[in-house]
Amino acid sequence: MKLISTYGVRLHLADTKPLTDTVRLYREAVSFFLDVIEEHWNTVCDCTSKTVKCVTELLTHKTSHNPYPTHNFDERFPNFPCYLRRAAIAEAFGMASSYHSNLNKWLEVDKKTHDKKPSFPKVGNISPTLYNGNCFMRTGVYAAKLKVWVRNTWDWVDVTFRKTDITYIQHHCSFRKECAPTLRKRGKNWELDFPFEENVKLQTTPVEKRRIVAVDLGINNAATCCVMESDGAVVGREFLSLTTDNGSLNHTLALIKRAQRSGARQMPELWAKANGINRSIAEKTATFIVNTAVLYDADVVVMEHLDLQGKKKGSKRHHLALWKAKYVQKLVEDKCHHNGMRISTICAWNTSRLAFDGSGFVKRGRLSEKTGGSYSVCEFTTGKVYNCDLNASYNIGARYFIREILGSMPERARLLLEAKVPLAARRSTCTLSTLYDLRAAIDEQARVCAERTMSGEARASDAPKGQPRMSLTAR
Repeated sequence: MKLISTYGVRLHLADTKPLTDTVRLYREAVSFFLDVIEEHWNTVCDCTSKTVKCVTELLTHKTSHNPYPTHNFDERFPNFPCYLRRAAIAEAFGMASSYHSNLNKWLEVDKKTHDKKPSFPKVGNISPTLYNGNCFMRTGVYAAKLKVWVRNTWDWVDVTFRKTDITYIQHHCSFRKECAPTLRKRGKNWELDFPFEENVKLQTTPVEKRRIVAVDLGINNAATCCVMESDGAVVGREFLSLTTDNGSLNHTLALIKRAQRSGARQMPELWAKANGINRSIAEKTATFIVNTAVLYDADVVVMEHLDLQGKKKGSKRHHLALWKAKYVQKLVEDKCHHNGMRISTICAWNTSRLAFDGSGFVKRGRLSEKTGGSYSVCEFTTGKVYNCDLNASYNIGARYFIREILGSMPERARLLLEAKVPLAARRSTCTLSTLYDLRAAIDEQARVCAERTMSGEARASDAPKGQPRMSLTAR
């Protein structure tokens, strides 16, 4: 599997105007090619990403063999570097292809439902890629040269890098392939985004020997991890409760509410603080999950497929609106792939509402007298009080193994098992007890098959020597 990660290196330059002019000219060039491609779309629509560059250059670039192009690009952009020109053509062609794809879909389907027609794309905040040797050259460990628009021409300027950025790249990215950087502006600082390419081989452990980390993400408890094997055995439990960070987030949200009651509409500093704390919680949660998977030598990290759309209700609606569950899952996916582990998601319905022992629905909050109104613990129908997040993590891991075990079987064998364990056929009602029942049914079926095989061999061996032995299929 090919992985690409990006690291931004801040640039030190006395005058940043050449960088601003370079990005502006590149965006104008993309806009120019976008108009040309749209005008000649019938000509370039069937072209590949390689041939479209040649066709577009015939329409715009003046050469000795093409002295009179239809659109004179060189007159408007003199001495424009060829690599940047071809990158702008590729960018414009991608935008035009996406627009026409959406337009055709709207003409076929959405026009009947009176949906809004897709608008023609705009260039926006795209940035140029500086190709090695043509627009970017390293002159030292902490220095490089960039070809930019300076003094009304394209010339080289010297830039320097921060030592901390280069040290990080040397320690963490030395074994990866460095690709062409992209020039970007973040806030008031200019940076070069260096992509690093890496080939990783993911785990291919069979289901019977697979070990997973089932994760239940929450708001009060950031994450609850359960390390489980294919037979349902739980070999580890880990909890993450970021009390200090949650307290800081609650304090900041209280300040925002107080300011809103006083009539304040825009509070950029308070919202920036709240978003920063929330982002820190997400990053710490993702790091904790991956570290747990590495500690227990897990093959797969299993999480819930969460649907966070719609209006949030209840006293925790502020926390639900700020909850970065999708961001946590994206960080976990990237980190897991770098460590050679896989990530999977399962149906999130009833993972917390059903007891892992198969006793049915649990009681939480005000529905139970034993929990004291708390949603962190739940009461089973048997009267047992258990951690609610840990109960959910058991069900998450069980549903993953049930899906993988049944999915790897032939259709006939799967239907026989689902007939013996009916709850396994519906994934939204599966619990850890369902996995136990399924494994028992599989073992029973294997034992019966082994007995039939042994009895068939014994009958074949007892046949007279003069008579031919019949196979099991012939019987």
